[in-house]
Amino acid sequence: MEYDNIECVSSIDGLNEDGIHHHNLHHPNPHHGHHPFSSSKPHNATNNANNSNMVNNIVGATGITPATSVHELLECPVCTNSMYPPIHQCQNGHTLCSTCKARVHNQCPTCRSELGDIRCLALEKVAESLELPCKYYNLGCPEIFPYYSKLKHEAACNFRPYNCPYAGSECSVVGDIPFLVAHLRDDHKVDMHTGCTFNHRYVKSNPREVENATWMLTVFHSFGQYFCLHFEAFQLGMAPVYMAFLRFMGDEAEARNYSYSLEVGANGRKLTWEGTPRSIRDSHRKVRDSHDGLIIQRNMALFFSGGDRKELKLRVTGRVWKEQQNPDAGPCIQNLCS
Repeated sequence: MEYDNIECVSSIDGLNEDGIHHHNLHHPNPHHGHHPFSSSKPHNATNNANNSNMVNNIVGATGITPATSVHELLECPVCTNSMYPPIHQCQNGHTLCSTCKARVHNQCPTCRSELGDIRCLALEKVAESLELPCKYYNLGCPEIFPYYSKLKHEAACNFRPYNCPYAGSECSVVGDIPFLVAHLRDDHKVDMHTGCTFNHRYVKSNPREVENATWMLTVFHSFGQYFCLHFEAFQLGMAPVYMAFLRFMGDEAEARNYSYSLEVGANGRKLTWEGTPRSIRDSHRKVRDSHDGLIIQRNMALFFSGGDRKELKLRVTGRVWKEQQNPDAGPCIQNLCS
């Protein structure tokens, strides 16, 4: 998919309209490593009749051994995720999760023997008695859960990594906010600004080509937080439209502490939008499809552009403020919003 070049000027940079520079939004797609169908940890071979030996390795005379060692036994050797019933095993006692059983075509990834339909009931029983820390404990989550409640918590854990908010590619990178800010700057080459006001000019030579055209992501730092300003063109039903919206680089509860406004206009007309930034927990597509932002119909956008209407020239201005502050109190003071 090809993306349009845009021209952008920020008032923060002190540039005039003659200092416009180009940005190509088509960047390489980062990838995670791929787990081969082989075990990353050693497993002791057992047979079906000796499942009790497995339990003896887990449960000693004084009860359960430290959770880390048991957790390793419950880790699938293929996907490395925790295994939940049904837990499968081969005739030699090597285990794996039900999802990966189909992926390895019914062949044990450790010893290559046929898996069949053998359940590891002993390991499933041990799992019922466990309480384990959230898998995001190394990112700061202090919670401990019964084994079968842990998965539900982890799906909504506030400490889980964030997905890359870049909209111009299917980027699979995840991480905490400082990591993603560096990733956006270094890998996606997005514009980075500081301050709670922004003033961007978007230029497109052929405004009638809007389908699947993601244009711009700008990251700016304000109030000690990071925000993503999106501007793009897409088809809304049969009508081509342009849309600008803001996302907060943090969780939804934190995002509600802030509000923002957007404005675009010319020739004595203007459109304004005011709302709450959406968390980057919500995907870019989800925010866009909910129409939660400033939407500009193409005819109106061309009217704002002036001239012969054959070139799009839009200036989008906006600001962010904390909820306890008055958005009508005049220009924000730089040291209060950075």
